Amino acid sequence: MQTRTEFTNLLTLLIEDSHNIPLLWQVGALALSAGLSWFLMRLVQPYLHREDDAWETGRATLRRIGLPLLMLLGVIIAREFIGLWQTELHLLNVAIPLLLALVLIRALIYALRYVFKPSERLKSWERLLAWTIWVGFALHVTGILPRIHHALEALSFEAGAHRFSLLLLFQAATTIILAIIAALWAAQFIESRLMGMPHMDLSLRLALSKAMRTLLVVLAVLVALPAVGIDLTVLSVFGGALGVGLGFGLQKIASNYVSGFIILLDRSIRIGDLITVDTRFYGQVSQINTRYTLLKSLDGTETIVPNEQLIINSVVNHSLSKPDVRVDLPIQVAYGTDLDQAREILLEIARDHVRIAKDNAEEMPKVLLQSFGDNGINLELMFWIRDAEDGQLSLRSELNWEIWRRFKTAGIEVPFPQRDIHIKSPVQPGVIDSRPASA
Repeated sequence: MQTRTEFTNLLTLLIEDSHNIPLLWQVGALALSAGLSWFLMRLVQPYLHREDDAWETGRATLRRIGLPLLMLLGVIIAREFIGLWQTELHLLNVAIPLLLALVLIRALIYALRYVFKPSERLKSWERLLAWTIWVGFALHVTGILPRIHHALEALSFEAGAHRFSLLLLFQAATTIILAIIAALWAAQFIESRLMGMPHMDLSLRLALSKAMRTLLVVLAVLVALPAVGIDLTVLSVFGGALGVGLGFGLQKIASNYVSGFIILLDRSIRIGDLITVDTRFYGQVSQINTRYTLLKSLDGTETIVPNEQLIINSVVNHSLSKPDVRVDLPIQVAYGTDLDQAREILLEIARDHVRIAKDNAEEMPKVLLQSFGDNGINLELMFWIRDAEDGQLSLRSELNWEIWRRFKTAGIEVPFPQRDIHIKSPVQPGVIDSRPASA
């Protein structure tokens, strides 16, 4: 036999009390709570706008929900106090869920903006969330919410020894979503704290932040399900199916995920490193995500490399132990060139360029005589740079332009391919050439 759901309309009760003197006490309590809340917020205003990044997230949260939260606490205290001599407190009973809805809307919207990047989709979710909370509040004050609650509870089914109702599933989904949002908010807060530790290696900070994000999300789900009365043992079948999926279809995804943590923990590849993967992909590591690593080449193109490829393939890290990269610039001069003069000009050009390292004796520019070629003498200007991420094409072009100008001023010739052809004098008819044939 179904029990009858009690219908309580808070708006009707409030209208009925509109002509009673006790209503003035409730209006006064609301006005006093609003005034005190406004005064307290004015007192803490200098602290909330202080320029300090350590607790910026907490201060921003208080700026959004501080006033309605203080009013809510004040109204609850006033209701308990006035309730000592009055029993009908319908105005305060309406004000409390209204203020609570306002606090929830502001807190959840701020959490969404803090966790996710601002976008049009996020704005749509914010509007949906705000309307959901306000509609729930309207159903509550009009007394319709208990009837909906009873109807959702009546729609149920049994799975083994467990009974599931539509209300239970709705509560579970809502609780899990709120728990995940709270977990992501906490993970974002922890990540901001970790990224503010310059003494810790960047790869280690990324690994800890990603591990904390995963752990908090899993923990949020494990805590949220028992909170609404769902036994975790019913997930054993799902866990088995997930294990089979990981063994077959999700094997690559799981491998990339684990490989991402290995890369971050062993620090063989870090953000900003210049690497070559399997002799095919070359670029600077701009991101190390849980599934892939993003390489940005010198021409601006970006390559998505699965993390597993960085584990199973050979990787050349051009800046693992130090960011310095050696550059060899070949130059050819004519055979009649004063090599000492050419060498001094090349070294002077290298020492004057801002991108070439000059503060270490082992990395000072050098000029090597490579070989004697068919058309000229092959020299090589060898130097080191510490900003390989900026590329070498512009650097080589600038040096070649300066070498060309300086060589032209000094009269040093840059040879071009040429051949000397010797033509013998023709032999007269009837005259025997007695000269020996040349080899």
